[in-house]
Amino acid sequence: MKKILLLGSGELGKEFVIAAKRAGVHVVACDHYDNAPAMQVADEREVFDMLDGDALEAIVRKHCPDIIVPEIEAIRTERLFAFEEEGIQVVPSAKAVNYTMNRRAIRDLASRELGLRTAKYFYAKTLDEFRKAASEIGFPCVVKPLMSSSGHGQSYVHNSDELEAAFQEAMDGSRGDVKEVIIEEFIDFDSEFTLLTVTQKNGPTLFCPPIGHVQKGGDYRESWQPYRISESALRQAQHMAAEVTKALGGASIWGVEFFLTKSGEVIFSELSPRPHDTGMVTLGHTTNLSEFELHLRAVLGLPIAGIHLEHAGCSAVVLSPEEKDGPLDYHLDEALTEDYTRVRIFGKPKAHFGRRMGVVLCYGDLDADVDALRNKAKRLATTILGVDPYVEK
Repeated sequence: MKKILLLGSGELGKEFVIAAKRAGVHVVACDHYDNAPAMQVADEREVFDMLDGDALEAIVRKHCPDIIVPEIEAIRTERLFAFEEEGIQVVPSAKAVNYTMNRRAIRDLASRELGLRTAKYFYAKTLDEFRKAASEIGFPCVVKPLMSSSGHGQSYVHNSDELEAAFQEAMDGSRGDVKEVIIEEFIDFDSEFTLLTVTQKNGPTLFCPPIGHVQKGGDYRESWQPYRISESALRQAQHMAAEVTKALGGASIWGVEFFLTKSGEVIFSELSPRPHDTGMVTLGHTTNLSEFELHLRAVLGLPIAGIHLEHAGCSAVVLSPEEKDGPLDYHLDEALTEDYTRVRIFGKPKAHFGRRMGVVLCYGDLDADVDALRNKAKRLATTILGVDPYVEK
């Protein structure tokens, strides 16, 4: 039996563990707090600071995993190279994890080394550097920590008066010990989409049908399949996704994000070497295999016969209305009276206002009205905790 050490035990990790257990895999779920979602379904759990390299080393020695699967950014990623050299499989690879956990590395790889179209960008460690970069970029612009997740520390800056607050927010929202920000030109995009890309040990790179999504404050609020895109734009996205995943190496599912401009140009945005928030829509029967099943097959080197769109579907997040040190009272009745609807509550032990606590999934025939499905999912998501998916955090 294979043993996986899962580093990060959030909602995406939970679905991955469920897929792994269905395949007979032993999973040790790790996080910095106890009873995290993935721990609730794993074989074993470990609670420790994953930015502590010695603590990470001790856990690896204790459990002797065959495979290490990082699910979050805040990990002492440089230690993964030594584990990989010892013969432990790191997903997708130690190089990929190190690059993609830091926006500087992945953006420079995409833009400078591979020549992919990205937004114009600069880095800054000080407020003076930040002001200078903003003068080069112009307004409006986008500010993000180099290391963060779920939109933490991200903001839009409309004029010079907002620069100091935006810089401080990005610094405060940084995960780990990287204290640097990236400032980007604002892309006047028509829409955003995710191309889930599967790299295999013994097979070609595969692509899921693209997923449309909407973010607010850098955090996903809803996603849908199919996302209508021209063949030309799809080929652009597939080419860029194939190039960047090939450069990083390893077997995994990757969430590759793009902007689609009003003129039809595809612009590379970001990349995650693991299941993607927006890909939770695949839990609603949109594709024949969910992103978590695809990830597991790629990790284990199991064959993937094909990826097919089977239903139109969408997801909308369930957000917490309050701060609470304990479980919330979820109201599922109204959502579950609707056919072709699924609700997934993540099981997070603590709530913060605006924290993502679950997701509503609605689906229908391939020719279903996607806008109608999106409205249905958002309406039902609001009934569960009384919070609109688009509320400000």
